[in-house]
Amino acid sequence: MKHRIVVLGAGYAGAYAAGTLARRLSPKDTEVTVVNAEPDFVQRLRLHQLAAGQEIEAPQLADVFAGTEIRLRLARVTAVDPERQVVAVADADGGGELGYDTLFYALGSHGDDRGVPGVAEHAFDVAARPSALRLRQRLDSLEQRGEGVNVLVVGDGLTGIETATEIAESRPGLSVTLVARGEVGAQLSAGGRGHLRQVCDRLGVAVLEHTSVEAVEATRVLCADGTALAADATVWAAGFAVNPIAAASGLEVTENGRIVVDRTMRSVSHPEVYAAGDSAYAVGDNGRPLPMSCASAGYTGRQAVDAIVGRLTGSKIANTKLEYPGNHISLGRRDGILQMVDDEGQAKPTYMGGRKAARIKAGIVWMSLWATSHPTFGLPKRKHHLATAPKASAAVKAVA
Repeated sequence: MKHRIVVLGAGYAGAYAAGTLARRLSPKDTEVTVVNAEPDFVQRLRLHQLAAGQEIEAPQLADVFAGTEIRLRLARVTAVDPERQVVAVADADGGGELGYDTLFYALGSHGDDRGVPGVAEHAFDVAARPSALRLRQRLDSLEQRGEGVNVLVVGDGLTGIETATEIAESRPGLSVTLVARGEVGAQLSAGGRGHLRQVCDRLGVAVLEHTSVEAVEATRVLCADGTALAADATVWAAGFAVNPIAAASGLEVTENGRIVVDRTMRSVSHPEVYAAGDSAYAVGDNGRPLPMSCASAGYTGRQAVDAIVGRLTGSKIANTKLEYPGNHISLGRRDGILQMVDDEGQAKPTYMGGRKAARIKAGIVWMSLWATSHPTFGLPKRKHHLATAPKASAAVKAVA
């Protein structure tokens, strides 16, 4: 019986990891199955562009995995049972269970409404492709109404900043306001914050700081100080949360549901499970938890793959660097900010802004897509056999 590796999620971490595992491990000993709810790869880093009206690539996963012998299962993960080593899935045919010997958990994150009333019913977000497309349709209809249309973007993090500036640049007829609980760009250096302010002024983005939103209604946002802000569209960008499946499974997780892993991305409670990307609570080389980001997905994904291959083949496990070098922020298509951070995660005094920063950010995004779309490029052609014969687990076999 082959050693069954099941990869949950085909985002930046999962898609690349699946292809790499399939290339490095012999198909005579192992089989790799990817479970993903959608048939295409979503460039989450560019969903604010999609919402603003731009076209972005969405490669078909069947094409991404062509020639790798990866089994693609288009289904939604509904539960994980690490004791029985099975994953429950739902699809158009009713679903079933997939058994695994090694599980690579990379289900990522989604928008977090933070318990604010009305967000789920009335707000839009750019945390997933379907929701970004709904926002795009809403903005299309608002543009047809002409002037006097208000778009509120709630959130002082990078997603809120990128979304507000992208919409303002792409749709100059709309009035865009960025609503922040604290100071917008607080994670940037003084120079970076100044540059951000200049860009917001140039694009006509109004910035409302130190404002807490307590409720979202169909045509307005209610603030803690009693202020009501008119909103023809409210975009919620106030944070991200992970899928509750890991917490419900019995895996050891943090308070917010991220899987606690060791230095090799292996679950500290269930050694058959590895986690990467937003789903993993991983401590970086500086002793601080890695933030949810595409960069963290890359580092944790590579480390998990090296650990899985090393343990299965009996070879030495290399330590991938686990760091967070800085923030790369797009401010529309013609401006941006590159802000490096120190070992404590604090902004360094210098930053890069303007067109050069925008080009670098665009290059990073392009490379992320290319690497994900070509998961086996540059890897050694020799496929490694397992150190010992695959051992069957008590898990049920995959349902076809």
